[in-house]
Amino acid sequence: MVRVLFVCLGNICRSPTAEGVFRKLVREEKLEHLFEIDSAGTHAYHLEEPPDERAMAACERRGIDISGRRGRKATAADIQKFDYVLAMDRENYEHLLAISAPGYEVRVRLLMEFAADRPEEEVPDPYFGGASGFDRVLDMIEAAARGLLDDIRRTRL
Repeated sequence: MVRVLFVCLGNICRSPTAEGVFRKLVREEKLEHLFEIDSAGTHAYHLEEPPDERAMAACERRGIDISGRRGRKATAADIQKFDYVLAMDRENYEHLLAISAPGYEVRVRLLMEFAADRPEEEVPDPYFGGASGFDRVLDMIEAAARGLLDDIRRTRL
């Protein structure tokens, strides 16, 4: 079982989007029995809240349903449990490193490390922008999700 956790700030935009994209990709490849996939936020701003309406709409246009997700906060135990703890940006990456137990820091990475065909190093937060920002984020996440699955196939499956 490969455990993957996607992490952003509040767990209502980027990380549930990444979780939904990766779940869809894994399901299409008929590999869901090999994965545990989740998402969380580094801060407790939106505990138990559903994803942002704009994130849900952008995902829905691409056949991804994230409406059942609820915001939760990432913990040190998550970093010990999940094989891949993928931060959307450096701020969240640094926060995750700060709460990591010694020896588990290697599990924390930036999601965009897996998007070799994209120049961005971070997934920007679309929360304060318009709807087009959510589509841009989806494009980035889809590229990274494909790269992540390819990497997992090469190294773990």
